[in-house]
Formats: sequence, structure tokens, C-alpha cells
Amino acid sequence: MRPDESDALVHDPRGGMPRLIEIMRRLRDPATGCPWDIEQDFASIAPYTIEEAYEVADAIAREAWGELEGELGDLLLQTVYHTQMGAERGLFDFDSVANAIADKMVARHPHVFGNESRDKSADQQTSDWEAIKAAERAGKAAHGVLDDVALALPALTRAVKLQKRAARVGFDWPEIGQVVDKIAEEAHELAEARASMTEAEVVEEFGDMLFAIANLARHLNLDPEEALRATNAKFTRRFNAVEAALRAQGKRPEDSDLAEMDALWEAAKAAERAP
Repeated sequence: MRPDESDALVHDPRGGMPRLIEIMRRLRDPATGCPWDIEQDFASIAPYTIEEAYEVADAIAREAWGELEGELGDLLLQTVYHTQMGAERGLFDFDSVANAIADKMVARHPHVFGNESRDKSADQQTSDWEAIKAAERAGKAAHGVLDDVALALPALTRAVKLQKRAARVGFDWPEIGQVVDKIAEEAHELAEARASMTEAEVVEEFGDMLFAIANLARHLNLDPEEALRATNAKFTRRFNAVEAALRAQGKRPEDSDLAEMDALWEAAKAAERAP
């Protein structure tokens, strides 16, 4: 692309994806680009990619629809960033990435793009999806059941995915009561033995308990990350109410005590539950 064509595209408010791709190419130009952008690599950009995905999820959770467009744009920029770096190394480019996911979507939806019937339940579609994914993995180099579960996933989410993979080959508690018993066992062991444990052992035992709790969420068909986010929001909301009640008395939390704050907490709970 000639310099004048590049400038015209970069400043075209309706340039769409070609505009964004060209902007990133210019930012990464070794001679004329931005020094910070030029220095980045896949590893250094990956944390920003994860952060932007969370900000998209946050806008959706808050129903902040006016913010969602911008957050989606920030996330899209991360894809463009990685594809530009891939193109520079001859690994892939934006078109090949887009074509790869398009091919995958067509292959995984034969009931939409092929000859299979759409007359199936959502659960059956999910089962079919997993079967297709399993076949795709089998077509690659042989590997273990738990391979390719992404390491960078949030720990609770990854725990559930690891457990689902193991469950497919029969490695799972058959009854939910056994999962509950395991949580109680892990909690009891940690409470009883913490005084005699090393710090590393305490961390390990606590991790075992969290893993068992994630297993319970899976058996209940719950997303533990979603459940914990909701509880975090509830805690924040109620503690804010405690602070507000104290401010009305000219006090701060550090001027109060547990008994008073607990009473205000219970009042905040009651106010939330009131019809």
C-alpha cells in the first residue's frame, strides 16, 4: 500500500477492519512506528488480552451497554495485535485467523451448515459439539485427556474443565453426596492440621479444598466463577451499606466495632430481602 493510500485509510472514519489492521501495521513499523508497540511480543501482550476480555464481561454484567462497544473494540484490538505479530513472523495473518475460526464454526455446526437435522435439544447439540471437538483432538498428535486445557484460564474455571475432561473417561464421583463429603473432609483436615503444617502444605490442602468445591459446582451445573462474582458483588453492596449507615452517624468503620457493623450488615440484608 502506498503511503498516501495508507494515510487515507488510517484517517477514514468508515475504514472498518482494514483501517484497524493498517493502524496496527503502522504502529509496529520498525522505522516509523511507536517504540512501545514495536517492543512488544506475544507474551507481553497476553496479559492485556486477558484483561480486556474481563472488561467486556464486566460491562455485560453491569449491563453497561453504552460501554460495551468500546470494550469490544479494545478486545478486538488484542486480536489484531497478535495477528500483526504473527504476520511479521510468517506464522499467520488476520485473514488466516478469521478463516480458521470460520472453518471451525462450519465444521462444528453440521445441523446449520450441513445436512444434519436441527431437530435436537440444546443438550444434544452440546453433546454433539463435544464429540466433534474430541474427534478434532484425536486427529491431532496423540496426547493425554487433560492436554490442551489452557493454563491461563482462571483457576476455578480450569479446575472445572479438567474435571469435565476426566469425567468423560469415567474418572468422577458418581454421587453428589460424595463430593460434599470430600469438601468436608478437606476442610476438616485443614482446620485440624494447620498448626503442624508447613506453609506449602497449608497452601496445598487449601487448594485441594477449592478443587473439591469446584467439583461440587460442576455437579450442580454451576459456573463457580460466576457464583463467586455474584457473591463478591453482594458483599461489596452490603458493606457499602454498612459504611453509609456509619457515615450517617458521623463515623467510619475503624471507629466502629464488629458487633455494630454486624448489626448494620444484617439490616442491609433485611433491606435487600424486603418486598
